[in-house]
Amino acid sequence: MAEKSEGFKIVSDNRQARFLYEILETYEVGIELKGTEVKSIRAGKVNLRDGYVLIRNGEAWLINVHISPYETASQYFNHDPRRTRKLLMHRQEIRKLIGKVEQQGLTIVPLKMYFKRGWVKIDIALGKGKKLHDKREDERRKEDKRDIERAMKRY
Repeated sequence: MAEKSEGFKIVSDNRQARFLYEILETYEVGIELKGTEVKSIRAGKVNLRDGYVLIRNGEAWLINVHISPYETASQYFNHDPRRTRKLLMHRQEIRKLIGKVEQQGLTIVPLKMYFKRGWVKIDIALGKGKKLHDKREDERRKEDKRDIERAMKRY
């Protein structure tokens, strides 16, 4: 599942988030991990689908992201797969997010996890939940684009 793009090694991509949310802003953040978690991430054993970001006491926390236990590590050194992990962000970015989440009722979701110069980074996004008709409209737009490309390919 790992793919390389522009010096980044993408480990996990949350395509479901782009379907469920209208993405308004994205941020690149670091994450506080334990040793066996990094090894599992390198192996691509990450699921961002159910994850979200919660801001408490001026700190950002990544909740409900599943990082599988590392197989070759002993039971003693392994971690809880769904533990809450602290995100590393600048204080002013956190304050900005707090304001938007509280005032506008937006959600913060993880989009993708990747390695950048050896460090694990996560792209998180400020998103607004899509309604059913918005999802249908996006699907219609994608189908129209596909039809146009097919027609262009023939001629």
